[in-house]
Amino acid sequence: MALVFGREHAGLTNEELQRCHFHVHIPSDPGFSSLNLAAAVQVLSYEVRMAWLAASAHSEQGETPKAVSAHNAELATMDEMEGFYTHLEATLVAIGFLDPEKPRHLMARLRRLYGRSEVERSELSILRGVLTETQKAARGEPYKRKDQ
Repeated sequence: MALVFGREHAGLTNEELQRCHFHVHIPSDPGFSSLNLAAAVQVLSYEVRMAWLAASAHSEQGETPKAVSAHNAELATMDEMEGFYTHLEATLVAIGFLDPEKPRHLMARLRRLYGRSEVERSELSILRGVLTETQKAARGEPYKRKDQ
């Protein structure tokens, strides 16, 4: 997990925001609609610490808990998701669904979609398998089941 803070005077760019999986809104007085950077860092640092303490209280023998889904399956790592996004983009280009010259924010939208989904490692493996078979089909290779 990483917390990304924007510049004091301008915040984050749209491109930077697209790389983030979640956006945080810190409620403030309507008369002062934003916090300065130091205050935002302080508020989020406090919240992260409180969440970490709560998670640590539930973990056995002080182990740092892994990111898991609602039914205790291990979630895909950020590196694994980045590999998936690269694979997905290449596949969409190969089948003519994505024009790399005119992407129209498609990949940013797909990143947000999958980022909200809390993809499990086993689910990511399935998705990568589908992409691989799609790429083979785009090249004209016949589909072969694993048991054949």
